Amino acid sequence: MSLFVKKPLASLLAEAESGSHGLKKTLTSFNLVTLGIGAIIGAGLFSLTGLVAAENAGSGVVFSFVIAAIGCAFAGLCYAEFASMIPIAGSAYTYAYTTMGEFVAWIIGWALVLEYALGAATVSISFSQYFGKFFHNMGIELPQQWMHSPFESYTLADGTIMQGGNMNVVAVIIVILISLLLIRGTQESAIVNNLLVILKVSVVLIFIAIGWSFINPDNHTPFIPENTGTFGHFGWSGVLRGAGIVFFAFIGFDAVSTAAQEAKNPQKGMPIGILGSLAICTILYVLFSYVMTGVANYTEFKGSAAPVAIAIAKTPYVWLNQTVIIAILAGYTSVMLVMLLGQSRVFYSMSKDGLLPKLFSDLHPKFSTPFKCNLLFAVFVSLFAGFVPVKVVGELVSMGTLFAFVLVCIGVMVMRKSEPNAVRPFRTPLVPLVPILGILVCVAMMVSLPGLTWVNMLAWMVIGFVVYFLYSSKHSKLRNPGK
Repeated sequence: MSLFVKKPLASLLAEAESGSHGLKKTLTSFNLVTLGIGAIIGAGLFSLTGLVAAENAGSGVVFSFVIAAIGCAFAGLCYAEFASMIPIAGSAYTYAYTTMGEFVAWIIGWALVLEYALGAATVSISFSQYFGKFFHNMGIELPQQWMHSPFESYTLADGTIMQGGNMNVVAVIIVILISLLLIRGTQESAIVNNLLVILKVSVVLIFIAIGWSFINPDNHTPFIPENTGTFGHFGWSGVLRGAGIVFFAFIGFDAVSTAAQEAKNPQKGMPIGILGSLAICTILYVLFSYVMTGVANYTEFKGSAAPVAIAIAKTPYVWLNQTVIIAILAGYTSVMLVMLLGQSRVFYSMSKDGLLPKLFSDLHPKFSTPFKCNLLFAVFVSLFAGFVPVKVVGELVSMGTLFAFVLVCIGVMVMRKSEPNAVRPFRTPLVPLVPILGILVCVAMMVSLPGLTWVNMLAWMVIGFVVYFLYSSKHSKLRNPGK
């Protein structure tokens, strides 16, 4: 059979209706919204805002967030249509299998490893650094050699620069703990995620509320500084370039769609979860950036890794600095939780289709979670987190995400042609305009990534092709119905 054999929509809907997948339906619309917020709000809000304000847009970073949100909304609207009409675990992988065929589905499933698994590893490394900073602020110095990989340099409290640590133990431990929580159950994981989301959103709201009364109007004048003559620095060109940077502060909302089979009412809940989390995060980002650039002048954020601390220093509430670190740690934890949940569900779906070994879809007899898959990713991700420097795959995470966005936008247009009469509880408006705009925005972001990232992405895809042709194509249930 063809490499591009498609999984019939009718069989997917029948599978979802029968409940034969075995995953428990425990997630409410509120859980899905908090999953989205949990995946989106990480440390990006606390660091990218100052970076873009200082180097690109001034106070116009507010508009950068709005533009980036609109770009994300194009892809989000397409995800919402698919997630409501095909409530099956697997997200973009499943949608591609139905619209563009098995080989494209395999490619996107393999690419999602970059977003979810390696994304979780990358975040765990950053978590480790903020964990150490939290204790440093209390006068406690954790052993730095056990908080860095052997392949990265780090600076001791006395200023000594060390070349290479032993292992990032903190990153390893947090990955393992989250994986064990996911094995315990999706509902339990959602409860923990809800608490983390409430914590970090509360800190953001506290900063906005306290900072609002310390806004100096002079810091917002001019709101968008004049263009300096260098493309990308201030003026509306700076705002647009800034949008390309802060775009990545929104990445993660698509992970909501991986939990479609565990939603109590996916037809209603999935669009609410995807679009609701995007809307809430956009409002928080805009208010946060407006207050931050009003409390302190954007020029003061230049070269700072902790711009929020500069703004807080303008107020009497210095204790907020430590509170912000707590919010960042909570943010990172919830991001890792949703990413690891998403990756296990993608591989679960691929395994159910025969493209990966059965162990990836084996469910725990008591908790009904893909526990073997969770355990394998706990090992893979923790090893990566413990021994690989964070900068190696930062761009790869973004590349895998944007690639998924592009294919989902294409898939909506294909499905409208191939299945025009299918029931769509949520319909993407203005098709094909919205999907085309989504494709253009995402491709533009991909083009802006370094050339080396494209080379690494190609190498990753080559490995995926080898796995597909040596194993997956021979075990595919769709291509080999007799097996």
